Amino acid sequence: MTDLEYLDRAERLLQSVESCCDELNEMPGIDIDNQRVGGMVTLTFSPNSQIVINLQKPLQEVWMAARAGGFHYKWTGDAWLDTKTQQDFFQDLSAQASAQAARSITFELR
Repeated sequence: MTDLEYLDRAERLLQSVESCCDELNEMPGIDIDNQRVGGMVTLTFSPNSQIVINLQKPLQEVWMAARAGGFHYKWTGDAWLDTKTQQDFFQDLSAQASAQAARSITFELR
């Protein structure tokens, strides 16, 4: 994958995360503060819990840091998959966000 293709796909991922947060925040009882600075999105849950998603351009990866640890994702041609477990990024993000928000939350590619 070229650097431009990586950036296009990674940007779509970050925009999807932001879009999902906007929709989730319209639901009763969900409050996710999402802030974006360049290639990094920080999701803040109450009380005092964060998930950080950032681009690793030299490696063409997307990294996610959550309470459960750090995860690295690479584009496989069909999806962003964890480099160790082959789990889908959006499935992992949904699971981590649900754990940190103490309620079911679903993120998906838009």
